Amino acid sequence: MSTNETSASASQDPYFQSLFADRIGGADYGKGTAIYKFEKIKRAKRKALEDHPDRQLLDFGIGENDSMAAASIRKVMAAEIDKPENRGYADNGISEFKQAAARFMQRQFGVTLDPETQINHSIGSKPAYAMLPACFINPGDITMMTVPGYPVAGTHTRYYGGEVYQLPLLPENNFLPDLDSVPDDIFRRTKMLVLNYPNSPTGRTAPAEFFEKVVALAKEKQFIVVQDAAHIMLTFDGKPRSFLETPGAMDVGVEIHSMSKGYDMIGWRMGWVCGHPQIVRAYADVKDNSDSGQFIATQKAAAAALDDDAIPAAISAKYRRRLEKLVTVLNDCGFQCEMPGGSYFLYTASPTGTEGGVTFPAAEDATRHLIEEMGIVTVPWDDAGKYLRFSVTYVAADEAAEDALMQETRQRLSDAKFQFQS
Repeated sequence: MSTNETSASASQDPYFQSLFADRIGGADYGKGTAIYKFEKIKRAKRKALEDHPDRQLLDFGIGENDSMAAASIRKVMAAEIDKPENRGYADNGISEFKQAAARFMQRQFGVTLDPETQINHSIGSKPAYAMLPACFINPGDITMMTVPGYPVAGTHTRYYGGEVYQLPLLPENNFLPDLDSVPDDIFRRTKMLVLNYPNSPTGRTAPAEFFEKVVALAKEKQFIVVQDAAHIMLTFDGKPRSFLETPGAMDVGVEIHSMSKGYDMIGWRMGWVCGHPQIVRAYADVKDNSDSGQFIATQKAAAAALDDDAIPAAISAKYRRRLEKLVTVLNDCGFQCEMPGGSYFLYTASPTGTEGGVTFPAAEDATRHLIEEMGIVTVPWDDAGKYLRFSVTYVAADEAAEDALMQETRQRLSDAKFQFQS
């Protein structure tokens, strides 16, 4: 490139291009050409709709509830909006919500919490994963995280100069992290272990003995545990289990809850952090310097929701029913899958190709074929093997509509003639 060309290229950048922080790319920020997974899926969906405008798109890729929050929740919200006492900043939350969360934890899991010192709300669970690394991670420290998994805590760990040690979730380990394989030099630098059960996207739950092992290891190796319980009320293989039920868990960590999955409150942005009071306090201090709290009316509506156990029971029953239907259809079409222990996700081995000779080197290739050729949307995971994630949060007005969608899915997958690795 000539000097003039270099100058012309440089002149196109804003003067502050070189000022961007290294954590988001430095001077190269915004110049990358990589296309992220979910953007690829969006583009493939648009192309499928353009190429086949008369074909229904069967969307199993949506990762959020398909229904509005219950009418009773919306009624409380509507009433609270008009109250002048709710107009101000909530800061670190109102006692009414914390007390409701404490009642919920006691009623559902037998976990006793002080609502004022062991619970603090979050504007959805996502900000909590962003803020907790600020409480613990210095340059060179490690956060251990499962893969596949929700990456936010890892992203912010790296922002603070820390490192992420990945723990693959594999079928031979029942999709639990193999903590015995972690080298001692990793443990010595580890500050946080982030878990997520029921797991997204594998749908697996963790047995009590696994949590007991985690508590013992955290005390021995001196790290804290952050358990993501976003799908806890969507548990199908037994009673929902909180990490904080585990003897000693309150000494080593916190659990993060969300109102989204179990209460159809997607978009309301309500969750909470609970557990060891000193960790909750540290989170609250960082939060106090990051936001001014969720709208008080929203907190009051969420409090009312937490006191109504019929709401998550109905949502859980709906997604259980849909998952049972999907498991039957996929197995009939050559997939090998089973009912997940929890969540509204079905995680199953990706096909390796078709009888017609098409091959899929990665799950992402299978996903693209499914969207473009079959009009079926899934999400690929190639982090620990080749897997597809089907979500049962598709839009269907009633059971008859669910059955019609399942029949169409069965027909298209049968026509695909997929092959699987033996």
